Amino acid sequence: MEFSSKLLEQAVYEMSQLPGIGKRTALRLVLHLLRQSENQTQLLAQALVKLRTEIKFCKNCHNISDVEICEICANPNRDASIVCVVEDVRDVMAIENTSQYRGQYHVLGGKISPLDGVGPQDLTIYSLIEKVKSGSVDEVIFALSSTMEGDTTNFYIYRQLEEYTIKTSTIARGIAVGDELEFADEVTLGRSILHRIPFENSLKN
Repeated sequence: MEFSSKLLEQAVYEMSQLPGIGKRTALRLVLHLLRQSENQTQLLAQALVKLRTEIKFCKNCHNISDVEICEICANPNRDASIVCVVEDVRDVMAIENTSQYRGQYHVLGGKISPLDGVGPQDLTIYSLIEKVKSGSVDEVIFALSSTMEGDTTNFYIYRQLEEYTIKTSTIARGIAVGDELEFADEVTLGRSILHRIPFENSLKN
């Protein structure tokens, strides 16, 4: 792809680094920004810089937040004794959209994947274990995507929690095997949360 401007080329290159954005799509987006008012483009740039420099991660659940303790964890109407373990913030948003869950979350920040160089130490698993150790948790719900990596992560955490007297459950398999949680429709996901099953039962399948 030939460019008449080095500035345009650099902008297209940076835009194409985003997931799912190829060079042609990146060029279309950059040209669209050029057609907008300078003020509009500056607002976008400022929002991105502010996002990167000011965003926080909740000290309790590791969800993305504007403050040290996110709104979900700070809400006194949420049941802090039930913790739903998810991969990332997209899964929190997907479950919240169902309006079927009133507990709290624990965001791992990924899944165990040796092929990608991601081990338990790269996730927030140990802070989840510390949370359970404190005695404030009665149930841990595994709500990771039903992929090999998701199942491996579920099993690893389950083995770490076996010695504690808490209930471990997993969302019902209304979610197709291999599907990512964020793409499930709200009704199916909501029912999967409501009809969760003991985690040990899922090991027999």
